Amino acid sequence: MTVSLIATLTARPETREELFRLLVEQVEPTRAEHGCIDYNLHVDARDPRVFVFYEKWKSQADLDAHMEMPHLKPLLSQIDRLLAKPVDIWRLLPAEPASPQLTMMTTEGPISQV
Repeated sequence: MTVSLIATLTARPETREELFRLLVEQVEPTRAEHGCIDYNLHVDARDPRVFVFYEKWKSQADLDAHMEMPHLKPLLSQIDRLLAKPVDIWRLLPAEPASPQLTMMTTEGPISQV
């Protein structure tokens, strides 16, 4: 099953530009990784200190391998100093249409139909 997630990173006011540079440096090497389907960096329209990654991977193993890549080391070694608060990660699960209703899914299975 594919793995999708949203990661939100909030820079300290004085480290915004440094964090932005390090995040941008991750985009192209990550997109070239095995199993990367989608990897996009965004900035919040209301707060330029807030960066959001949308990621989609072919598998959890591919995401796990990504987290061990050498190109992440410069970012990960500085992350605590650069961030105003911990990274917020939302793991997304597919909400597949179940005719004719939509079934809400969890890791344990369907939880409701709407």
